[in-house]
Amino acid sequence: MRYEIRHKPSFATLFMQLQPGERLTAEAGSMASMDGAMQMITAFSGGFFPALLKTFLGGESLFVNTFYNQSDRPLDLVLTQSTVGDIIRLELKAGESICLQPGAYIAHMGGVSMQVQWAGFKSWLSGEGLFKLKLQGPGLLFFGAYGGITERRVQGDLIVDTGHLVAYSPQLKMNIQLAGGLMGSITSGEGLVNRMTGQGKIYLQSRSIGGLVNFLRPRVP
Repeated sequence: MRYEIRHKPSFATLFMQLQPGERLTAEAGSMASMDGAMQMITAFSGGFFPALLKTFLGGESLFVNTFYNQSDRPLDLVLTQSTVGDIIRLELKAGESICLQPGAYIAHMGGVSMQVQWAGFKSWLSGEGLFKLKLQGPGLLFFGAYGGITERRVQGDLIVDTGHLVAYSPQLKMNIQLAGGLMGSITSGEGLVNRMTGQGKIYLQSRSIGGLVNFLRPRVP
């Protein structure tokens, strides 16, 4: 497979070329264009019941599309995301996992498996749903965000605004708490934050969709 992420970072778009015999699984609705000879099969994301959990409790799509190149020549495929922002590629080694927040997943290929796991009521309180999407290698993963993406390594504690967390290592513990005291959390506009504890990586988006909604709400009649 060959790929190129163009129009970074604001309008990142994934341009891919699948070689004969290659396949790729992508979020439903992410395809912008594809060669006419490309085969596409739609299925429940991870199975019927996990797909229902992802959709109604995790904020993800019910279906995924698998693209096959069954021809004898390379075929082009263009994928995008619903938000305005960046896309990155992550290579997962065998046994390595990453958890994605709702809406971040775009596509994967290779031996990557998709799982739905209980995220807990703390995740629900932060607005991220009761279930989380966990992807385990080996293989390639593409995910995106609203705005630019920054990778950070957590060694101990790191406090993150709930609207900026995109992905994180599953061994990290998530604790939802007030940004300060009760009055301080209300008057500062920060509200709830995530205290990420442990050792691992997180990916942050530079913009918050919730912040955009709050900005537009009083301005839209």
